[in-house]
Amino acid sequence: MPKNKNLKSILLIGSGPIIIGQACEFDYAGSQALRSLREDGIETILINSNPATIMTDPSMADHVYLLPLNTKSIVQILKKHPHIDAVLPTMGGQTALNLCIEADEKGIWKDFDVELIGVDIDAINITEDRDQFKNLMRDIGIPMAPQSSANSFLKGKEIAQEFGFPLVIRSSFTLGGAGASFVFEEKDFDKLLSHGLEVSPVHEVMIDKALLGWKEYELELLRDANDNVVIICAIENMDPMGIHTGDSITVAPAMTLSDVTYQKMRDMAIHMMRSIGDFAGGCNVQFAVNPDNEEEIIAIEINPRVSRSSALASKATGYPIAKIAAKLAIGYNLDELQNQITKSTSALFEPTLDYVIVKIPRWNFDKFEGSDRTLGLQMKSVGEVMGIGRSFQEALHKATQSLEIKRNGLGADGKGYKNYEQIIEKLTYASWDRVFVIYDAIQMGIPLSRIHEITKIDMWFLKQYEELYMMEKEISKYTVDTLPRNLMLEAKQRGFADRQIAHMLECLESQVYNKRDELNIKRVYKLVDTCAAEFVAQTPYFYSTFESEMETADGNRFSANESIVTDKKKVIVLGSGPNRIGQGIEFDYCCVHGVLAAAECGYETIMINCNPETVSTDFDTADKLYFEPVFWEHIYDIIRHEKPEGVIVQLGGQTALKLAEKLDRYGIKILGTSYQALDLAEDRGSFSRLLKDLNIPYPEFDVAETADEALAVADRLSFPLLVRPSYVLGGQGMKIVINKDELEEHVVDLLRKIPNNKLLLDHYLDGAIEAEADAICDGEDVYIIGIMEHIEPCGIHSGDSNATLPPFNLGDLVLEQIKDHTRKIALALETVGLINIQFAIKDDKVYIIEANPRASRTVPFIAKAYKEPYVNYATKVMLGEKKVKDFNFNPQLEGYAIKQPVFSFNKFPNVDKKLGPEMKSTGESILFIDSLRDDEFYDLYARRKMYLSK
Repeated sequence: MPKNKNLKSILLIGSGPIIIGQACEFDYAGSQALRSLREDGIETILINSNPATIMTDPSMADHVYLLPLNTKSIVQILKKHPHIDAVLPTMGGQTALNLCIEADEKGIWKDFDVELIGVDIDAINITEDRDQFKNLMRDIGIPMAPQSSANSFLKGKEIAQEFGFPLVIRSSFTLGGAGASFVFEEKDFDKLLSHGLEVSPVHEVMIDKALLGWKEYELELLRDANDNVVIICAIENMDPMGIHTGDSITVAPAMTLSDVTYQKMRDMAIHMMRSIGDFAGGCNVQFAVNPDNEEEIIAIEINPRVSRSSALASKATGYPIAKIAAKLAIGYNLDELQNQITKSTSALFEPTLDYVIVKIPRWNFDKFEGSDRTLGLQMKSVGEVMGIGRSFQEALHKATQSLEIKRNGLGADGKGYKNYEQIIEKLTYASWDRVFVIYDAIQMGIPLSRIHEITKIDMWFLKQYEELYMMEKEISKYTVDTLPRNLMLEAKQRGFADRQIAHMLECLESQVYNKRDELNIKRVYKLVDTCAAEFVAQTPYFYSTFESEMETADGNRFSANESIVTDKKKVIVLGSGPNRIGQGIEFDYCCVHGVLAAAECGYETIMINCNPETVSTDFDTADKLYFEPVFWEHIYDIIRHEKPEGVIVQLGGQTALKLAEKLDRYGIKILGTSYQALDLAEDRGSFSRLLKDLNIPYPEFDVAETADEALAVADRLSFPLLVRPSYVLGGQGMKIVINKDELEEHVVDLLRKIPNNKLLLDHYLDGAIEAEADAICDGEDVYIIGIMEHIEPCGIHSGDSNATLPPFNLGDLVLEQIKDHTRKIALALETVGLINIQFAIKDDKVYIIEANPRASRTVPFIAKAYKEPYVNYATKVMLGEKKVKDFNFNPQLEGYAIKQPVFSFNKFPNVDKKLGPEMKSTGESILFIDSLRDDEFYDLYARRKMYLSK
């Protein structure tokens, strides 16, 4: 059946601000769905309160409403657009589903005659209400762990008495495992039961018998109105049951599953999807498998929406699940749709992978001092990376190289643990670095059987680790001159970085690179084609690998490279890597707009990124996508292969910026602001000297590289002092200290974590107002795109402050100083593109805190508030295609826009929630108010001093 002709206007509900458990995968899904619906001529109306995302860009939908996600906003939109035919809630995570249910319960959809598509209310209720779900599974013969629901403390105690320990408590209607916990002993049960009941919006928990040590799998399904079902991807969790899938290392395709069990699992998943309701769309099913020979399968849960894993599955297979799910929701059948990658086959097929993908989560525990770092049923990661390789080992290495945690891969970097007790403890209580600790344990000689006994990680994975360690031992016997070609090639095929091989050979990374070049061991690029090369793929979506050479009949030796280089002028945009606190989806927004602007200027656009959750790694955002670590070796090989006009580093946050020095050293053109200017702004001491020359005020400061120097500086400057390292994002390591003991302790700690760093010690301006400005500069003219005033006082990180656009409390004298300082600094730094400057205002004098000549966290917010495509303009300036005076700037904003930070402290109950110079928010929403008399503004302003900590 083709498209439902009655659907002419559809409301899509977004997922709101980024929180732990609901991140930018849903922004990716929503963006895909909106594009998919518009292809069919459907009018799209979007509600979402997140200003940092591509999804809320004016180009994404016909009408974008940046409003709070509540039923009041829904009614407001439906009144304004009475012709809306349907609502699609499956793209916005749990937030959208919960809002959809609430609107249904209040009769809103019925009142406005709006149809629900992509899922039905019964399916949501059955899957969310753990009791209903358990009963349905029993009726259709799908086994589950012994479980029972409780909506009172007393009932919970009775169930525990019946089942015995260990138990799992799961809260109903929550996301990211909120309220879930393991209970090993009776003494912990009361507290955890109370917490679970409290967190659930319906005050209900399901208590299960714990399946500790069982293997965990996920299947991603799509189903159309004709009841055709396809399984897009089978994902295996390397971590066994007991760790939330969002915090698990996951692998596709499934590695340790027998074919018989896989077929059984497929049949169960399809049966479950067909049983929960009559709807067309996407679905995610999770299973546990007993690791013994019987391989008994038990269903865990089913989510009738696109999930966190569907973004991963889309990037892993090249099959755009959300795009197709949106088409199914409006009435298409799978056999009527095209495979988006081959353009010549049907979407009614199951992708085949001739490569392996590994996803590793990215945590930010350092932002939550005192947090419980052990992983469990509640998700704690803030982002993720994905590696693609021809083997599990290569993909695992690429994923570890993508994390940006100062590791070069597994082992061979001198950073592993050497203490037996510490290693055993880290294996026993899974934490963020267990992926590395397994290697350390093997290196120490702990038997695989013991590691398996502690972690319950399948022996197959542990043997893969062991092979890597054996290879490291073998290579270490040689020098860079004596290493045989076959051993070098094998090390590269297993994913070892040049830096790791250099560590083994005790030489420089550049020597390994040159040796590899000399031996003609070069990366080749392969297509992600959904069908293991059975059909020709039209979409240039690549990953790198190393291959042995083939020899043709005429003696010509080569290894096949599927990335064909054109003779067009090209530009590479470096992505921002995994999401983390301080570097979130805003930079992905900037990268995508940079790519689109470069395409408008006639460039072939090339994107390099490793984040599976985002729009920048969609296979049709750039002309070519390299799904690779934003890691020097990988980038340099792509640049040598593609020979671009230059590289854009300004849009990918600190990740891309950190590579500027190497690009400059290797003579690769940086488009926009030069490396020297970027470096001058990052080096706190040099920048302050520039301000002195420009006669621009800044807090008294000095630079220290040791604790002794810092104490000497403290004698010259008076406390309180703000201590700041160079080259960091999100206020990492910043702290206000009030005496010498605190200063010494913090400096010693900082230099241990970030060796050889230049620390800047500022006299902290107590009680100052903070403001910031973003501007576009072409080296001659400066246009200030927005000035924001923070509601909280100076000392709270700008990412954690409520920022008001335009300022609400700054006089003309202060604003003139801000404008004047911004222009002077932008020109002095020879900025070409974007710049963000932060100010402290005390006694009507404007001091400079810092300047960042790159895209900032606030640029998307300003662009949405003023309805202007500032990143597009800035990119054209960076490319030298336009000057500032060529644009007709026309900002439109009535009243004020407030950028409101959103925190995920509920994941870390024991953490100090006070705010300070180090950023802690995971996302943001936008609030529009007509005047300063608005109640919401008054509430924010009244609370402004509540949180300030040192």
